[in-house]
Amino acid sequence: MAKSAEEENQQKAFGWAATDNSGILSPFNFSRRENGDDDVTLKILYCGVCHSDLHTLRNDWGFSFYPVVPGHEISGVVTEVGKNVTKFNIGDRVGVGVLVGSCKTCECCEQDLENYCPRIIFTYNSYNPDGTKNYGGYSDMIVVDQRYVLRFPDNLPLDAGAPLLCAGITVYSPMKYYGMTEAGKHLGVSGLGGLGHVAVKIGKAFGLKVTAISSSPQKESEAINRLGADSFLVSNDPEKMKSAIGTMDYIIDTVSAVHPLLPLLSLLKDGSLLEEVMLEG
Repeated sequence: MAKSAEEENQQKAFGWAATDNSGILSPFNFSRRENGDDDVTLKILYCGVCHSDLHTLRNDWGFSFYPVVPGHEISGVVTEVGKNVTKFNIGDRVGVGVLVGSCKTCECCEQDLENYCPRIIFTYNSYNPDGTKNYGGYSDMIVVDQRYVLRFPDNLPLDAGAPLLCAGITVYSPMKYYGMTEAGKHLGVSGLGGLGHVAVKIGKAFGLKVTAISSSPQKESEAINRLGADSFLVSNDPEKMKSAIGTMDYIIDTVSAVHPLLPLLSLLKDGSLLEEVMLEG
C-alpha cells in the first residue's frame, strides 16, 4: 500500500509515553516530521526530569493531551541539518528546552522573548500550527527549528547540562534580569529541590556568598559539601532564623508548597530583593 504524502514526510521515533493520568510510562512508537530547511535533527542522549513532567503525566493541571511523551531538558548530538541552517553542523553537541516554536514576528519574538509569544509552541503536550502533536525528550530523537536549539560549550557534559535547560534558566534568568549577580553579595536560596540546588551552584559561579535555606536539617551536608553553599539555615528553627535577620541581599524562593513569606522577608536587608520562582503543584 502506497504511503500518503503526510507519511512520506515523517520518520519513525521511539519514546516512553503515558496514556492516562496514572502517569505510568510505556514504550511508544510515533512519528516525527522529516528534517526541514530550517530544522536540526538531534539524536537524544540525555533528558532531565522536571517536576512539571510528573504533573503533566498525571494531568494534575487539567490540560494533558494523551498520549504524553514528556521531557524538555534535552541534550544530544546533531545528526542532520536543513539547507538554511547556519548555526549548527552534524556532530555538534546541543540542547532543546521548553520551547520549540513561536510566531517569530511579534514584538516579543523580535526581542528574543519568545516565552511571551501568544503563539508559543511547547516541546511536548502541545500542537503545531498544522495540527500535528509534539512529543518530548523521553525519546530517541527530535526535529526542531534551529532558532530553538542551543549549543553546548565543549566543557559542559551533556548529562550535567540537560537540567540547565529548565531548572537552570529558571533561576539564572531572574538573577541576571534583577542584577542579583554582584560578587560578594549574600544570596539566600530557599528550598533545595530541582531549582534550589542549581541556584546554589549558579550563585557561587557569580561569586556570591550563598546560604541554603531548608526545613530539612539533613540536607546541610549536601548543601555545603556537594553544592558549595557557604552556610546552611534551618527555616523552622526560630533561633537560627532570628540570628540571620537582615543579613541577605537577595533571596530566591524555590519552595512550591504553601509557606509564609514573612520569615524570608525578615532575612533581607532594607531595599533588598525576594524572587519567587516555584511552580504550583
